[in-house]
Amino acid sequence: MTRKFSLIFFLINLAVSSLIGQVTTTDPAIPIHDQPLTIYLNTNAAGAEELAGYTGDIYAHTGVNNWQYVIGDWNNNASQPKLIKVSDTQYKLEITTSIRQFYGVPGSIEITRIAIVFRSADRSKQTRPDIFIDVYEAGLNVSFVEPAQKSNIIEFGENLTLRAAANEATSLSLFIDDTQVATTSTEAELSHVFNSTTYGYGSYWAIAVATDGVETVKDSVSLFVRSEPIVADLPAGVIPGINYIDDHSVTLVLHDPPAKKEYVFVVGDFNDWMVNEEGYMNRTTSGEHYWLTITGLEAGKEYGFQYFIDGTLKIADPYTEKVLDPWGDDEIIAQGRYPGLIPYPKEKTEHQVSVFQTARAPYVWQTNDFTPPAVEDLVIYELLIRDFLQNSTYKQLQDTLGYLKRLGINAIELMPVNEFEGNLSWGYNPSFYFAPDKFYGPRDELKKFIDMAHGMGIAVILDIVWNHSFGQSPLLRMYFDSQNNRPSTDNPWYSLPIFQNPAMNFGYKWDHGSPHFVEFMDRANRFWLEEYRVDGFRFDLTKGFTTNFKPLSDEWGSLYDQERVDNLKRLHDHLKSVTPHTYVILEHLADNVEEKALADYGMLMWGNMNHNYNEATMGYHDGGKSNLSWGSYQTRNWQYPNLITYMESHDEERLMYKNIQYGNSSGDYNIKDITTGLRRVELAATFFFTIPGPKMIWQFGELGYDVSINFNGRVGVKPVLWDYYDDWRRKRLYDVFAMLIDLKKEHDVFRTNSYTMSVSGALKRINMNHASNNVAVVGNFGVTEAMIIPNFQQTGTWHEFFSRETLNVTDINMGVTLQPGEYRLYSTVAFPDHGIVLNTPVIQNGLVQDLSVFPNPSTEGVTISFDLIEKQAVSV
Repeated sequence: MTRKFSLIFFLINLAVSSLIGQVTTTDPAIPIHDQPLTIYLNTNAAGAEELAGYTGDIYAHTGVNNWQYVIGDWNNNASQPKLIKVSDTQYKLEITTSIRQFYGVPGSIEITRIAIVFRSADRSKQTRPDIFIDVYEAGLNVSFVEPAQKSNIIEFGENLTLRAAANEATSLSLFIDDTQVATTSTEAELSHVFNSTTYGYGSYWAIAVATDGVETVKDSVSLFVRSEPIVADLPAGVIPGINYIDDHSVTLVLHDPPAKKEYVFVVGDFNDWMVNEEGYMNRTTSGEHYWLTITGLEAGKEYGFQYFIDGTLKIADPYTEKVLDPWGDDEIIAQGRYPGLIPYPKEKTEHQVSVFQTARAPYVWQTNDFTPPAVEDLVIYELLIRDFLQNSTYKQLQDTLGYLKRLGINAIELMPVNEFEGNLSWGYNPSFYFAPDKFYGPRDELKKFIDMAHGMGIAVILDIVWNHSFGQSPLLRMYFDSQNNRPSTDNPWYSLPIFQNPAMNFGYKWDHGSPHFVEFMDRANRFWLEEYRVDGFRFDLTKGFTTNFKPLSDEWGSLYDQERVDNLKRLHDHLKSVTPHTYVILEHLADNVEEKALADYGMLMWGNMNHNYNEATMGYHDGGKSNLSWGSYQTRNWQYPNLITYMESHDEERLMYKNIQYGNSSGDYNIKDITTGLRRVELAATFFFTIPGPKMIWQFGELGYDVSINFNGRVGVKPVLWDYYDDWRRKRLYDVFAMLIDLKKEHDVFRTNSYTMSVSGALKRINMNHASNNVAVVGNFGVTEAMIIPNFQQTGTWHEFFSRETLNVTDINMGVTLQPGEYRLYSTVAFPDHGIVLNTPVIQNGLVQDLSVFPNPSTEGVTISFDLIEKQAVSV
């Protein structure tokens, strides 16, 4: 069988009317898998704009099929084929043996195409996007060499050269529809000039037919002579994106605020991805919108489609709820993660494809009366689905809700789940904002997870990125300066970077001063609140929500920015107007004067306390490095407890990793010992959950996860270690977390605004006052025994929460001796029994005293420790 075209150029800027040659040509024109081949690169062609004017060495990053059998390393040009310079604008790659030998492909593997990216010697310039060249089996073949595209738009009055090639043919002919326009029996190539004026407006097929007297093969390309688009106003009630009219009709609307695009076609499964009258979009009088109603659709069927703009650019719909990816990601996803995922239309188009589906069955929600927890009671569990679950799917995430419910958290914060580039990502490289990433499974499974969480009293918060997107965003690609690799100056949604500090520049910057961007952002946020019933957002890198330039004198953008404050207040008000209980959480980390303004307005602010808590758990306190006071909203002089502190987050090193690597020691007490290190995290947790205000835990922090954030690269895949739960020492830490979380949520004293903290040195304490109860928390973060003055608020009987012991306080200035790493939580009114004996009351039988059994009860084994009268410690 003959494939339809031998040179597939997946180009951003390929147009018949403006093409200056093809980016690549081959000799022979029809590559055969077991024969030599020369590939020519034209740096003056569309798709090679970055290399235009470049005259240095060029290398080929290349493989076959879907980027298999790749030669060398992407990061090392020296390991990759170097092109031969023919002229200042032309280079060639010579494959002198055969394509199969050159790439080292076994004979059992069919080679269907060569994949190439050409790059400059310093790797700063390259062809975009990937170039694919079809490869054939030996025998009779025919293919169009020109034009390179399957579907072609021709301006009226222009000519188009048609050139076809064949091998092993005795006859080669060209047809326009049913009319033969050229033929040869002696040449391997044949050409014809298509004159649009002669043929007139409309659709035509160019067909190449080759025969060897026995077999006949064909290739074809479509030709569309374009007239001006019909001018018509938008139908009532439709908005940019996909508008479902009924079970058999949709109206597609593309927004073009600069009104600089000349025409747009819709190509997709419904018209076999061809440019024709059926897909020609209407243009509004203002020129700011293109629209088309498509009828006759099969109810319930998924259709892929794109917008084909000005004959140069294909983009997916920015508002699509489902995306198909061309680079093999979907093939991985389809293997069990996403049942029934429709395949990407290979050899039909390039770049991401959007999907619509009429008559889609709505998700039936089971929980319809959920009220999110009060801010002061929030205990958020931040997780990355990829590294939290072995199968990393929304469906499997549903199965872990029981574990999280038992832990006691009442909110789950998902790292970004809207469509991002690639499959294995943290999600901070977003591309589409209305589409859940398919790597985690179908969208209804995400809805079911949220539904089930609500049924258990757990809120769901989405991490979302509105500082930047990455290059696959259709709104970026619609107005992009490929020469300088940045948004074009007329892009209505994006701006140039505002941070002079390169460490603060990520992807491509959204323009927070543009009403078009704000409209897009607001609509996406509303979509997640209404369609998925999420309870709020954690907004990434909110320092970028401004247009004000940040010079190196303000390299982290931390100084007060009134425009940024105003933008965030507007965003807050919009979200609250959609759903009054929406959590608005900012990763701001700016100067306190600005954070106070935002927190006092009602926004929740991330409070990074990782360094301080980790210094405390490791046992280092010089210079106040373990001071925990900044974890209190009152220390920051905020009006409300809107500070979400955390000991760990996705961005921070893990406490237990540093405990084991760098922990302090004294005598036999060594924090590097895993058992001791875990007890230090218990100690820290006691001084974490008890401070009034919302809290956040990073996944597996409750089990003492001790794999470094830099394992397999900072954002690389991390081991999923659920077997930690089977280690009684780690299960004990889980239990301590659960007990403290329960206290925080259930008792008013931990919501009090009357409390004091002394937490700068090795000996730390917190005192909380409330009409219902008084609490004193004390802990020894040192590595030697020490006495602390708890500053008991009153005399009388105090109850220790963990051990269930009582203490008769006769002097409020009395001291308490604590062993290194020991912690206690005293209250004037006893809290309910937690049911887990962590420290048993003193037992004396003449020889043994100070006996403790932990954990108890336990199915995993226990540790029994006690002191002999001679003070010799024994553990079993």
